[in-house]
Amino acid sequence: MGEALEKAKKARIASRALAQTSSQQRCNALNKMADALIEHAPEILAANKADMDAARENGTPGPLLDRLMLSHERIDGIADGLRQVAAQPEVLGEVLEGSELYNGLRMIKYRVPLGVVAMIYEARPNVTAEAAGLCIKTGNACILRGGSIAQRSCLAISQVLAQAAQAAGLPIDCIQSIESPGHEVTDELMNLAGLVDVLIPRGGAGLIQHCVKNATVPVIETGTGNCHIYIHKQANPAYVEPIIMNAKTQRPGVCNACESLLIDDEVVETFLPTLLMALARAGVTIHADAPAAAIAAAHGIEAIAATEEDWGTEYLDMEISVKCVTGVDEAIAHINMYGTGHSESIISQDVSVVDRFQREVDASVVYANASTRFTDGGEFGLGAEIGISTQKLHARGPMGATALTSVKYLVSGEGQIRG
Repeated sequence: MGEALEKAKKARIASRALAQTSSQQRCNALNKMADALIEHAPEILAANKADMDAARENGTPGPLLDRLMLSHERIDGIADGLRQVAAQPEVLGEVLEGSELYNGLRMIKYRVPLGVVAMIYEARPNVTAEAAGLCIKTGNACILRGGSIAQRSCLAISQVLAQAAQAAGLPIDCIQSIESPGHEVTDELMNLAGLVDVLIPRGGAGLIQHCVKNATVPVIETGTGNCHIYIHKQANPAYVEPIIMNAKTQRPGVCNACESLLIDDEVVETFLPTLLMALARAGVTIHADAPAAAIAAAHGIEAIAATEEDWGTEYLDMEISVKCVTGVDEAIAHINMYGTGHSESIISQDVSVVDRFQREVDASVVYANASTRFTDGGEFGLGAEIGISTQKLHARGPMGATALTSVKYLVSGEGQIRG
């Protein structure tokens, strides 16, 4: 029996017991899990140092190292996220609908756990705690598979959380991690339909598409983030540079970072010289179309000629594509062609244009006059997120507790039979 199959069988048993626990029991466990992270921070940081050292030796790019790195401050933040999840209103048992049917049957529809949630992710150890915390909150058992680059960190966090949950009285095996290296166990996990209820991949396009194309378990696609910001001709000058610089440079290796800049032809001379200069000073490589490249050259700013491939690229690095457009029609069309359905933004003071952009752009989150960097469970008041869904079935956008629930109908009668 493979490791994934063995753990899935245990998780299925644990999920049934976990679903019967009270909200108070689960919230108490979450708070104890948060305390345990703080208590065991030295061991977690030691494991993370080993991962970081190996990643540096392998030439891992800086933005990915940033996603991998843990610190006392980041562990404190992860623990706070668990406490926020614990403090949120209970979602299990929430009655969504209730009615009496024509035949006297009384029906209610209410929230229940999904069951067993499998999570496959790459270089972010914090996902271990976010996923486990949200699963415990919603009465789901979880099986976690961290990427090889973060394996020591993820296992250290998982073990601390599992022990704390068990000590708080939750079922054994409600939090488990895959420990075996290699892709074989990952492929085994994603094909355990009947034992695993849902698979959530979180990482690069390669990982996500591999899961979508090969899993027999239902997949919630947490998409890549080819996020655009469109500078409309009526943009507020005070907003442009701060929003673009924040969205591109604050944390370039995350999925809500801006990867592509669109700007109206009418205002390229107004905004582009200073904006390109600021990006270049920050160390951002600029992939520019012909008009933007001409502006860059005229002001002594280095730029690379953009190709078709650039419009669809999630760089996850200090790089950005720049395209000049004729107006909102072209901007919307470009985003809907090359975007990944994650997060898009417009900078404009024209209310009618903003309204149209937000309605017509096909993405899980569409901003007006704000950075795309806010697409995050914590920023949206969810406490934590298990991923940002870019699909439209079941869940879309940052997925908090309610995204990890399904529904159940309870129907009560007095001897009714169907004629």
